[in-house]
Amino acid sequence: MSPPRSPPLPNQMFGVPLALLRQRSPDGDPVPVVMKDTISFLSERGLEIEGIFRRSANVTLVKEVQLRYNSGELVSFFEMEDFHLAAVILKTFIRELPEPLLTYQLYNDIVNFATVPSENQAAAMKALVSSLPEENYASLRYLITFLAQVSANSEINKMTNSNLAVVFGPNLLWGRDNAMSLSAIGPINNFTRTLLDQQHLVFE
Repeated sequence: MSPPRSPPLPNQMFGVPLALLRQRSPDGDPVPVVMKDTISFLSERGLEIEGIFRRSANVTLVKEVQLRYNSGELVSFFEMEDFHLAAVILKTFIRELPEPLLTYQLYNDIVNFATVPSENQAAAMKALVSSLPEENYASLRYLITFLAQVSANSEINKMTNSNLAVVFGPNLLWGRDNAMSLSAIGPINNFTRTLLDQQHLVFE
């Protein structure tokens, strides 16, 4: 484990453990503000944007929005009306968590998930995600429920479950040394795609 660089700033949102964000939340909400802001905007306005999550955003703007969040400012994507910025902020937030949303603890189970017979996969997946800490479970459920909405519009936005899994898989799980072994990417993306396919059974 590398030593922590420095303690998080009082309002810092990016790169901070989910449990700490929840402690700081006025109402103890397990789903972080950044995820709520980006997803509420995208689910209301961005479901029909072609290639959403595939395009990059203005790097300066991304840094600016991160800084605003980390300074404790309110951010409104409805005012900025920038779909790709919201999509990139969501991915960046998840990617910069100190521990992946799916946790190191589940890494081996997920990488080896393909060995689970297909008829048992929904139950196995449900057991795995149910073992997550509450804030991880709530945030994952919030994200996956939204991504199911995105793929329901895939005829317009071109983001099928497979496409979404390729984008989100590496942001949901990586190895402890922060390296992503090439052999693990396929299984992680496959798990993510199956989770999207079966989300109605996993999160009842």
